[in-house]
Amino acid sequence: MKDLLKNIDIKSFLEEDIGSGDITAGIIPETTYAHAEVLTREDIIISGQAWFDAVFKYLDDNVAIDWLVAEGEAVKKDTVLCKVSGLARALLTGERTALNLLQLLSATATVARQYAEAVAGTGCKVLDTRKTIPGLREAQKYAVACGGCHNHRIGLYDGVLIKENHIMAAGSITKAIQMARKLSSVCVEVEVESMSELLEALAAKPDRIMLDNFSLADLCAAVKLTAGAVELEASGNIDLDNIHSIAQTGVDYISIGALTKHVKAVDLSMRIKLVG
Repeated sequence: MKDLLKNIDIKSFLEEDIGSGDITAGIIPETTYAHAEVLTREDIIISGQAWFDAVFKYLDDNVAIDWLVAEGEAVKKDTVLCKVSGLARALLTGERTALNLLQLLSATATVARQYAEAVAGTGCKVLDTRKTIPGLREAQKYAVACGGCHNHRIGLYDGVLIKENHIMAAGSITKAIQMARKLSSVCVEVEVESMSELLEALAAKPDRIMLDNFSLADLCAAVKLTAGAVELEASGNIDLDNIHSIAQTGVDYISIGALTKHVKAVDLSMRIKLVG
């Protein structure tokens, strides 16, 4: 968590909102003190507490935050998540940015938990993708892990994923895998769209093969054909309605772009009361 925060630019998030200054907060005397409570309007998996904290600590290191729930915990509707105390101006200025981060990351974790529970007991792991909000990739991938799913590569630098356009440009699946092996020692994965492509990929010995839009029957056949010689990942048109059946075919992984791409922020509220 601390390592992730080193890479997150809280300053830029706040500057986007504050700009040259929070004019509205200026109507409050600078010495006015306040308390606040943050509650959820729906059932969620809580994620993003450190991002929330960092917003207020950046504005005023004396702001006190008391979390009443644990990171990654399942929280029921109308639960008070935390209590915040400090100068009213800092609380008012940081409110929106802090809530934006917390509600997005909690939403990501909540969706991830649904998918993790859907494959429970199958031995299959659900992976996220690079379909993230720019500037928030590491935060969203952290939230995915909070929800019980797993991270695919973080970016283009820590893993190879050869897709149809790469194959076309390289000349063939075999050539693409061979070149990738020469360039780096990271995990090499290749996407295939048919059983014939699977056979070519298998012969070229990548670390993992992504089976794109394979039917249940073809997934089962692919698992039988490869017999554990290579990791298999299913992808394409997979949702909560069919993921359990796909996991039962014996694939090692299922990648779901919706974990981060289609996420809808959860409904959180922050109520502020002035002291004195």
